[in-house]
Amino acid sequence: MSTYKQIAGTNIEVLSSDPANPVDGQVWYNSTSNTVKANFDNPGSWATGGNLNTARNRLAGAGTQTAALAFGGSSPPLSALNESWNGTSWTEVNDLNTARYQLAGAGADNTNALAFGGGTTPDTGATESWNGTSWTEVNDLNTVRQQLAGCGIQTAALAIGGFPRTAVTESWNGTSWTEVNDLNTARNVLAGIGVQTSALAFGGNPNTAPINTGLTESWNGTNWTAVNDMNTGRESLAGAGADNTSALGFGGETFLAITESWNGTSWTEVNDLNTAREFLAGAGTQTAALAFGGDTPPSTAATEEWSVGPKTITFTDS
Repeated sequence: MSTYKQIAGTNIEVLSSDPANPVDGQVWYNSTSNTVKANFDNPGSWATGGNLNTARNRLAGAGTQTAALAFGGSSPPLSALNESWNGTSWTEVNDLNTARYQLAGAGADNTNALAFGGGTTPDTGATESWNGTSWTEVNDLNTVRQQLAGCGIQTAALAIGGFPRTAVTESWNGTSWTEVNDLNTARNVLAGIGVQTSALAFGGNPNTAPINTGLTESWNGTNWTAVNDMNTGRESLAGAGADNTSALGFGGETFLAITESWNGTSWTEVNDLNTAREFLAGAGTQTAALAFGGDTPPSTAATEEWSVGPKTITFTDS
């Protein structure tokens, strides 16, 4: 019978500390911590992060994996709650002025963001701007709606689709909304990522067969173009991504954990969320995303962090 040494050709390294830049597949014994460790090239996986303070679904998110906001939603009832993420934990900060669910958001980090649309009684086009301390009401959307998608930053955002089912897209210039070219397919409960000049809209409900769609459209700053569909059609999902060439889509109805990665041409299924859910929110990029809240059922406070790249693991005897 062959031994490990005969197969691998070498013994496990004994080191007093972890190597600074381990290579893919490297295994070593850390004599200081008395642990065996290995490094591998992680194609992408979700890790559990700190929970929201208040479990809720149908909320909106904005920001990055290390500096995000979670606002609005339903716990139930309708919520105006706003929580700020510092990369480790959520802290409750000042509420929205208008409690609502099924709203959309945009923003670069947890110090500047935009909240718009949503379900109240009746639905609203209200838009609020966050300065890191408080929300201020600014000019409303031209088309009142809920279940819409949003992307961009506080001064340059997009509002996409929504319910009553629409293809309407509006562009925000820091002061007011202007209607621009519509989606090719009207739909609600979709996801949107990117910036005002380079965005992606995917998933949703176009109220045609199949009801839950994987339709994906790419925005170049002027027009939407239909591109390759997601592998799993779904609504009530969330997304993360910097522009229309790189995105992550995750979760969705009915209580899905499925995650897909977009490379500018096609979607590829990657590692699932740890907690399957719908009506969740997302923030960040294709390689460093954040997923939070949603319905499992019931409403959840679970937060997960997506990472890609080298990863070190420690072997245990369990």
